[in-house]
Amino acid sequence: MKKHILIVAFIALTLQVMAQKGLKNGAKAPEFIATDNSGKTLDLKALLKSNKAVVLFFYRGQWCPYCNKQIKRLQDSLQLLTAKGAYVIGVTPETSENIGKTIDKTHASFSIIQDSGYKIMKAYDVNYRVDDAMNAKLKNYGVDLEKNNGNTDHVLPVPATYVIDQSGKIIFVQFDKDYTKRASVSSILNIL
Repeated sequence: MKKHILIVAFIALTLQVMAQKGLKNGAKAPEFIATDNSGKTLDLKALLKSNKAVVLFFYRGQWCPYCNKQIKRLQDSLQLLTAKGAYVIGVTPETSENIGKTIDKTHASFSIIQDSGYKIMKAYDVNYRVDDAMNAKLKNYGVDLEKNNGNTDHVLPVPATYVIDQSGKIIFVQFDKDYTKRASVSSILNIL
């Protein structure tokens, strides 16, 4: 029963993100420089020089079962993705402590960036603010965005996946405001 209530709450949350459109296939990918969970500096421009492509995906947090499922699938297929020359990066608003929980749950070994100022999420037009009523409902279901993200502004990303080629062009987009729909690994592999 609690799971069904949580699903209804997330459907309502999905309705709040109507303004976001994400970036489209063929668009130039916004460049960024950020530090990942292991302290490594990631420069998109440099990564594209040394890899055939970058798989950039946005996830909401360790509390999201759909995010964890997606991350596990990417991790399980990481050798296939890297064999095709891809570098995988996850972007999230969650704190480094909660990124650690995500890694514990999913065994992710690829780079994960804490986008605490939402610079990357805003550049890719995937950020949205959870309103106060929905935030209160999420808290009732055990999801504390303030604790998870280390702030009080309640910003999350629309779960989205982009594949960026060496020229910096987006060649694949999975952007769906329905948080349950995620890019399949096979669709990513097909584009690489």
